[in-house]
Parts: sequence; structure tokens; C-alpha cells
Amino acid sequence: MGLRISKNNRHLEKEGSPFFYLADTCWSAFTNIDGPSWEYYLQYRRRQGYNTLQINILQQWDASETALDNHPFALDEEGNFNFYEIRDAYFEHAHKMCKRAKEYGFELALVVLWCNYVPGTWANKMMRNNTMPYECLEDYVTKVHQTFSSLNPIYVLSGDTDLDEEISRGYYAKAGGILRERAPECLQTYHIRGRMVEIPDEIIDKLDFYMYQTGHSAKPKDLPMTYEMPEYFLKNYPQKPLINAEPCYELIGYASRMYGRFHQFDIRRAAWQSLLSGASAGIAYGAGGIYSWHMYGKKFAPCIGEGFDMPHPWQTALHYPGAWDYGDIRNIFEDNQIHDLIPRQDLLLNDTEEIRVAMAEGEREGESEKEHEREYEKEHEREARILIYAPENTTIKLNVNIHDIVRVKIIDLETRHAERGRVYLVDDVCCIEMHTFSKDALYVVEIKK
Repeated sequence: MGLRISKNNRHLEKEGSPFFYLADTCWSAFTNIDGPSWEYYLQYRRRQGYNTLQINILQQWDASETALDNHPFALDEEGNFNFYEIRDAYFEHAHKMCKRAKEYGFELALVVLWCNYVPGTWANKMMRNNTMPYECLEDYVTKVHQTFSSLNPIYVLSGDTDLDEEISRGYYAKAGGILRERAPECLQTYHIRGRMVEIPDEIIDKLDFYMYQTGHSAKPKDLPMTYEMPEYFLKNYPQKPLINAEPCYELIGYASRMYGRFHQFDIRRAAWQSLLSGASAGIAYGAGGIYSWHMYGKKFAPCIGEGFDMPHPWQTALHYPGAWDYGDIRNIFEDNQIHDLIPRQDLLLNDTEEIRVAMAEGEREGESEKEHEREYEKEHEREARILIYAPENTTIKLNVNIHDIVRVKIIDLETRHAERGRVYLVDDVCCIEMHTFSKDALYVVEIKK
């Protein structure tokens, strides 16, 4: 049995229990990774707490060069895909990789049609040489179903796509329709272009949950997208689980060939600002060098896509420290039995949007409904929690009655050290004393209900 949507349409569930979607992004797995490397990768990411893998079924357009000969279709004389001739061996290999991932406990989020294969998209306008003919679509999607549906994946119908053109929307609608008919138990979503929020009405109704991506732009105007985008989704679309499926990757070069790279703090900030602003169903980590599966001595084309700088080889990128920070996020959610987060910026009195505030909802682990009812009067004052993410150190000012605060725990997100916070009044304003840590922190504020 695969993943399901919770009754309140806020999070995913697995076998009836809340499922925090913690994905690693490995778009190029099927074309670039050999067997022993796949085993090492799965083992390491499992230990870090990841429970989902995001993989492109077809060849990633900005994958690194590989010595492997894994192609989903036969090649013509110019080296382009002959979409009329599917290579069975490729899909058998991909199924074997996915089956092994499932044995390690991973769920699969498989992209069916990355945007470069679909006419009318921004990427296809840059690279038209591998456009899938519409008449080949049904045979390809049928092959996808036959290969993967028994593994209960999430079908991510689109990859990095815009939805401006009728022709591209038609491709995705057909692919989604085929898979919905033949694999109705598999969840469906779209992975849309970075910093894009506009989704046509006819697509909204077909999505089981939303994916968006804040992406890899370091332009000042784009950095607030980590909290502005989930706010837009909550305000403008029906309630469904929401996930930032592509925040900035660790040590990827800035988009548009800007000089610089995103580091551990940058990706941690992007994750927590997304989660506390409404995208609380999960988060996806990405590392430059992993998504493209780069190796020493192989080419990486910086002119493709958004113009990223050369990545480290995967052996180095796999061990970037920020991957552990994302594993910590899942631990924090599960340790505190957080199933949903409701944005509550109205509780913050600091004059900044960078600090994000949300109210945690969820039932204590192991409690039946009757047990919960019996213990409610005794424990209800400790059940409500306010979560506050502060990228930089400052006194936190809250629109909260100080007498309702039971306890404050402040977690240093760099070290996972925790200190007890002190609350006090200044001109009748509830304040939490500035913590002693040097970087960003998460405040867990227990309050009376």
C-alpha cells in the first residue's frame, strides 16, 4: 500500500500514520549510477533519515556525463532519442534500482516527463532535439505504469515545467489520465518551474498534493520566495499537502551563472522558512553533484538549464553536512509529534518577515482517541506548541500572554544543542531572551491551550 492524503488535507500518511516527506534529489539515478554506488548511496541516505527519493524516469537534461550506456530509447544517427523504440533493458534496470530502494525503506517520487521533452515549455524551447512526439506518449506512459506502478510510487507528472502553453498542458493531462486510470492508488503531483505559483484550474483539481520549488536564484528579490510561495498557495488554492520539492541545493552554483554557491546555512534557512510558512508536509534536500551524479573527469554543461557552475563529484557531494540538517528536521518533527503546522505570523511582533512562526498540531504518539480524551483535562495545557525559526539572533517579541507560556526550548540548528529560554515582559510585550548560539535556531514554545 502506498502513501495517502490525511483527512485534513495537510500531510501525507503511510499505513495510517503521519508521513513526513523527507526526500533526497537524485534526478540522474537511472542513467548515471552503477550498482555498487547505488548500494552505498542508499545505505548512507537511509542512515541520515531520508525516506523518499526523487528520480527522473528519463535522462536528466543537465545530468553529468557518464560512461554508462543507459538510455530509455534507441538513439538515431545524431545521438538523439528515437521515441518510437523503447529500450526494455533500461526500464528493467530502473525497476531493479527502485525495488532495491524500496527494500531499504524508501518511497519513490518519479518524474514522468521533464519539461525538456514536452513542446511549449521553457526548456524545450532551448533544446528541441529530444521532443517526444505526442503519438509516442501512450506507449511510453504505459511502459512507465508496467515498470513502476507495482512499487506504489508518487507520480510526479512534470519536471521543472511551466504551464503556459496548451500543447504542454495537453501532454501532462494525457500522461496523468493514463496513470490515474491504470494506477489509481498512486498519488500524483506536478513539479513546477522555480518561483512559479500560477497553476491552471483544470490541473489543480487533478493534484493529490502540491509541489513547488523556490529554486537556486540568489537574487535578493527571489530569496523571500521560501515563505512567500507557500503563503500564496494557502491563500489561493484548495487545502492540500504542500512541499517545497526543490529549495536551493547545497553547494550548487547560483542560477543564471551568478558567481557564488549556496551553503549549509542557506539551505537550512530555506527549509525552515518553507515549513513554518505552510509547506509543512515535508521538504526535499538536494546537493550539487548528486542530482547530476557527477564524476571526476566527466563533463558538466553549465550552459544547460539555469547555468550552474561545475559540481563536486558525487563521492564528495554525498557527504555535505547540510544533508544531516535535513535529517534533523524529520527528527524534530517526529520527536515533537508534529503532524501539521499552521502559519501564525500574527503572533510575531518583530519587524521582519525572515523570522517565521507556526502553531503545531498533532496527537501524542501512541495515544488512542479514548486515551486522549481521558487525559485531556490533565495534559491539555501542554499540548499546544508554537514553533519559531529565527535565522539570526535577536530578542523574540510575541503577541502571546506570558502566563500562557509553559516552557521554551531553543534548538541550535547547527549543533542540535538546546537551551532553556527565558520569557519576560517589556512594556507589556512578551519577550523571549536572545539565545547564546551563533547562528539560526528553532524555538519550541509550549503554551496552555
